[in-house]
Amino acid sequence: MQKSVGAQHAAPVLYDKDGPVAIVTLNRPHVLNAYDVAMRDALYEALGAVRDDPEVGAMILRGNGPAFCTGGDVREFGRAPSPVMAREVRWQRDVWRLLRSLPQATVAAVHGYAVGGGFEMALLCDLCIAAEDTRFAYPETGLAMIPGVAGTQTTPRALGLGRALDFILTGRWLSAAEAYRLGIVVRVVPRKALHATAVDLARRVCALRSSLVARVKRAVHDGIELSLADGLALEGRLSSLIGRGCRVLPAAVGELQEA
Repeated sequence: MQKSVGAQHAAPVLYDKDGPVAIVTLNRPHVLNAYDVAMRDALYEALGAVRDDPEVGAMILRGNGPAFCTGGDVREFGRAPSPVMAREVRWQRDVWRLLRSLPQATVAAVHGYAVGGGFEMALLCDLCIAAEDTRFAYPETGLAMIPGVAGTQTTPRALGLGRALDFILTGRWLSAAEAYRLGIVVRVVPRKALHATAVDLARRVCALRSSLVARVKRAVHDGIELSLADGLALEGRLSSLIGRGCRVLPAAVGELQEA
């Protein structure tokens, strides 16, 4: 059953569950899902619900309407009483850190425009599936700003320094096909197949033990900050915690036999 997250009847974020798959939908289609404070707060609540629900094995982040997300709503810029207060509010509800730190696998299902904060949200998810019409860009520097949803950190980790600076400094557009070639996107599909493809991928991950998924995510996300030796040590410690009770998927057995 779908429920709204937020006080208004047209809530800025919708939360649904399809079995073990949580579906979080950005719901301001009239402004191409540009996020304001209300949407950010509602998204924080939805992500908290995902984190705290033991039945959820994976989450899909998607957008209603013609676009995934076009970043921050520029109509709100400069409305905070002071920069200090604005910063305090962000730290009290650090939605982007929460998205990155979810123990469940996260899948961004993007279409139309994934711009600014929308591009950054996709990079904060573990996996990204894009419709063929998706276009990515960082317009922030053209507006005299720095990407503020972790883009200066996630983009070089995904693409390397040169490519990251190219996209961030020039603001040039990136097609779904190019995003796939660069490794930002793991699948490019027709728009009509986007949701079903995301659900299929999420369900595949849900077949794994939740503790295994959480530890794989920790090994990858934490390990990238470490030296190879320290990363291998982290991998070893996390592997020892999993033990022999981990269920192996039949598909995985077949792949190993073919290797």
